Amino acid sequence: MHIRLMKESDYPEVVRIYKQGIKTENATFRTEALPYEEWTKHHHAHSRLVAMEDEQLLGWVALSPFSSIPAYAGVAEISLYIAEESRGKGVGTRLMDDVIQASEAAGIWTLQSQIFPENQASLRLHERFDFREVGRRERIGRLGGRWRDTVLLERRSTYL
Repeated sequence: MHIRLMKESDYPEVVRIYKQGIKTENATFRTEALPYEEWTKHHHAHSRLVAMEDEQLLGWVALSPFSSIPAYAGVAEISLYIAEESRGKGVGTRLMDDVIQASEAAGIWTLQSQIFPENQASLRLHERFDFREVGRRERIGRLGGRWRDTVLLERRSTYL
């Protein structure tokens, strides 16, 4: 497995994997994937990575700006998705490690994630990389006709 920068031509596979996450109802509040032109507007150009093995895209990670306010320029939110057939094989660990390094090289000092409490695999992955829980957002949004909570996690860079 190797990690490389995401290319626009990867987007159909990124969407396929994202739709797998949507289907679980434990990965995102979104119910459909955005067209590439819209998706790319909402994600930093740096720190978009894919995990590849034998030309197969196993997973991806990208960062979204937290805010357009300049004081928050170094705060970003993580989106990390692993293909169903590749879960439990260390793909998330590699992507998380590499996106942390890439984010710090780009001047990001805080990474944050909002995770459904039912998504225990994602919570454990973040914990391994020193994310700390900063709060639980109760009934923050509705999905599938029911209120859902999220756990808010953050990781501060030790290098900046």
